[in-house]
Amino acid sequence: MDTTQRTDQQRSADRRRRELLEAADRVVLRDGPGASMNAIAAEAGITKPILYRHFGDKGGLYAALAKRHTDALLDSLRAALDAPADRRERVEATLDTYLSAIEARPQVYRFLMHPAEGSPGDQGFDVGKHSAPLLRRMGEELAQVIEDRLDLGPGSQQLARVWGHGIVGMMHAAGDWWLGQRPCSRAELVRSLADLLWGRLAAAGDKVGGPGF
Repeated sequence: MDTTQRTDQQRSADRRRRELLEAADRVVLRDGPGASMNAIAAEAGITKPILYRHFGDKGGLYAALAKRHTDALLDSLRAALDAPADRRERVEATLDTYLSAIEARPQVYRFLMHPAEGSPGDQGFDVGKHSAPLLRRMGEELAQVIEDRLDLGPGSQQLARVWGHGIVGMMHAAGDWWLGQRPCSRAELVRSLADLLWGRLAAAGDKVGGPGF
């Protein structure tokens, strides 16, 4: 098989994978954590064994969907952090970007963060095993942003990781509670969380040679 043929086959496989993920997205938007492999296969117009061939099992499909949505969310968070505004405004914009994302697609959020609430046919789909890596990835990404931009003094790398994972944990826990109970407006929650973060963030200087924050 020559290189051109292999490349064409890879492109075709990548395109088919995207189509299957788009079908899965439609089912998740409708069914949330109850989205099943049977329903996704039906939406895609294929049999479940073909779906397994592409993703292995629901865990594999979940991981692919998680990467798709986490990539998009991280791009949005980076854009908020890079916006031409003062630091407090960017902190609030970043918090609001996360909360806006989970508010706009609550079924997708619940599928990603509460998959154990899924259909009985998917018993054993462990929420911790599958959702915790998403939060860790977001924590590491935010830690890198903090380390690149802020002068935190001695032990800055470790402190940036503490902050990164702590902020993501705060956003996740507060957002999960807020999405379920709606005790206040999104704007009120953003301001309250920003107030909690602001003291140390306001005091930190920009890192010399960094992009600034």
